[in-house]
Amino acid sequence: MTTAATESIDIASEVQTDGYAIVEDVLSRQQVDDLLHALECIGDTGSVRKRGGIFAVRNLLDESAEVRELAGSDAIRALVEPILGAHFFPVRGILFDKIPDANWKVPWHQDVIIAVRERVEAEGFGPWSMKADVLHVQPPAAILERMLTVRLHLDPCGEENGALRVLPGSHIRGKIPEDEIASLRASLPEEVCAVGLGGALLMRPLLLHASSPSRVPGHRRVVHLDYASVQLPNGMLWFSEPVSIQV
Repeated sequence: MTTAATESIDIASEVQTDGYAIVEDVLSRQQVDDLLHALECIGDTGSVRKRGGIFAVRNLLDESAEVRELAGSDAIRALVEPILGAHFFPVRGILFDKIPDANWKVPWHQDVIIAVRERVEAEGFGPWSMKADVLHVQPPAAILERMLTVRLHLDPCGEENGALRVLPGSHIRGKIPEDEIASLRASLPEEVCAVGLGGALLMRPLLLHASSPSRVPGHRRVVHLDYASVQLPNGMLWFSEPVSIQV
C-alpha cells in the first residue's frame, strides 16, 4: 500500500532527477473557488497588470492575505519540506492568467531572477533591474539551487491552453547560456506538464521551460509560489517578508 510518506519520497526523487513533479488534487474545488474570489478582490496597485482583465499580479504574498495563508498551509508544506528540508519560507508569489487579450508565448528560459528589498552589493549578484517598482537581481546558481517553485493551477491546464513545456534534467546544469539552449533542446526530450484543476507543478527554477499561447478561449490561472531554504548574504533581504514554516 502506498503511504503519504512514500509518495513524498517519490515526488522528491522526481524533482531531484527531472527538476519537476506534478501532484494532482492539492486543492479542493471549494478551496479553488475561495481563492479565486480572494484574487478577484485585489485592488488596483502597481503590481496588478490588466489588459481586458487581470492577467498578472506580482508581489502576491503582500497583496493577498489568503495567498499568504495558503503559502504556509499544511498541504503546501507537505509538498515542499521533502525537497527543501524543514527550514524554508515563501519568498515570492505571482498570479498568471492567459486570457484572449493577454495570451503570450514564453520562450525557453530558466527562472534566474529574485525579488529583494534593497540593493546590497554581494559577490555573484547582478545584473539588477526594476519590475512593478520592486528591485530584482540575478543571484548565483547556488541560491537558485536551494529554491523550489510551486505552481497551483486554478483551472485545468493542458497543451491546448498553454501548459508549461520542460526539458527534464536541465536543472542540474547551473545557469545555461542562451546560445546553448538550442543544442539542449535537440538532446533532451521535451515534456508537457498538463495539470488538472487544484493540482500543483513543483519545479526547480533552473529547469528549462517554455509555454505556448493558449489555443482555446478562457482562463489559465496559476498561483506561482517561490520558496527558499537559504538567507541572502550581507544583510540582503528577500522582498516578501519571510514567513517561517514550523514543522
